[in-house]
Amino acid sequence: MTDALQTPAIPAPSDPLSADAACPVVQRVPPNTEGRDFAVGDIHGHFSRLRTALDRMGFDPARDRLFSVGDLVDRGPENEASLDWLDEPWFHAVQGNHEDYAIRHVRTGRVELESWRRYGGGWFIDLPPARQRELAARYARLPVVIEVPTPMGIVAVLHADSPVSHWDNLPGRFLTRRRRTRATCQWSRERLALRDSSGVAGVRAVVAGHTPVPEPLALGNVYHIDTEGWQPHGYFTLLDLQALSAWPRPVVHG
Repeated sequence: MTDALQTPAIPAPSDPLSADAACPVVQRVPPNTEGRDFAVGDIHGHFSRLRTALDRMGFDPARDRLFSVGDLVDRGPENEASLDWLDEPWFHAVQGNHEDYAIRHVRTGRVELESWRRYGGGWFIDLPPARQRELAARYARLPVVIEVPTPMGIVAVLHADSPVSHWDNLPGRFLTRRRRTRATCQWSRERLALRDSSGVAGVRAVVAGHTPVPEPLALGNVYHIDTEGWQPHGYFTLLDLQALSAWPRPVVHG
């Protein structure tokens, strides 16, 4: 069973794409008492390549779990496979900004389509409306943040950056500044741009993707792991959430 923190108590509408849909914003999963927990950077429609990395690393789906920082889709050739992966009991994902594109496109129609197409969204734009709605509804059910318990404390997984300097302030921030807080979680590049190593208090670590790095980089206790496994020159980083060690290349501390 998952223990989820939710946005203000709004009755869940029958339409999961409603702007008021009461889906968990922060979801805490139960501890993994059988195996290991890993996080992976942006996937961008390259699930076969990710499967190869998992096999090489020795991932065991019967015991281990994989947490995605989001951006399951766009840019790659296997975007619709995201639904199959989301059905796996060992795979968990947060909403990235590319899932946000799809949700907003179906929900409001207010997405600049040519810009999104340049960033790999053409596959979705060209789908029949019914299929667009099916995919967007599934992405809308993803949380923005996942909290993973480890013996050393909570590790938080999100797409871009923490909107708070102390983790205990996150629920209140979502209550009072929901849009801005969500935007920071899904879109911000500020911490990396500033090389801000101040970290986030009240949590063991925060794991993020969104902004590519040549090797996994820790700024304080914020781990950036989008090493562009979706690019020919890149590779998927798998971060052990208990040890905070990375495969295939070690974490660089900035």
